[in-house]
Amino acid sequence: MSKSTGDNKGFWNRYALAYDFEIRHTSRAAYAEMYRLMSLSLGKDMEVLEVATGTGLIALNVAQYVRAVTATDFSPKMIETANRKPNPQNVRFSVEDATALSFGDGAFDAIIISNALHIMPEPEKALAEVRRVLKTDGLLIAPNFTHGHIKSGKWNLNAKFLKLLGFETHSKWTPDEYVEFIGGHGFKVLSWQVMKAAFPLVYLEARKE
Repeated sequence: MSKSTGDNKGFWNRYALAYDFEIRHTSRAAYAEMYRLMSLSLGKDMEVLEVATGTGLIALNVAQYVRAVTATDFSPKMIETANRKPNPQNVRFSVEDATALSFGDGAFDAIIISNALHIMPEPEKALAEVRRVLKTDGLLIAPNFTHGHIKSGKWNLNAKFLKLLGFETHSKWTPDEYVEFIGGHGFKVLSWQVMKAAFPLVYLEARKE
């Protein structure tokens, strides 16, 4: 497992069983709106890859809108949890390192990577792999928490506590900085907006250039 995704693998393996509960209680409305926006941009003829699927919440919610979803995560426990759910026939879960994907060049029409790039030590490597396996002019959907502008003492205390448990945020982007990051790595940003969730969440769509 590469350093880019493997540093906090133990945390995510332990967190797998609580993941769905946390999302439902902190970001339910934002995720519902993300599913709605994704349904407008995805198509029935699309082969879709989701990187950092966690327990498969997004993959299972968008499966009805596309031909097939390959949903991956670097945490075996997350994938194990996802596979225990009732899964549509067009969804397949597997363990993958986001910085060294096993898929061929241009294999997917669309790629989703949600709330993951900020917790990777080298997010540019993951984005380069995403770009490699995405078709020319393919669609990138990359929602991400952005909290670089949050300076409260409570946030700093929570961040220190989470770090002790094995969770660390490596990139503390503001919304504008996150959009610039995506646009600076071979993608043309089509649209973005800030949603209210546990932390400010930028919903972003872009095309591979």
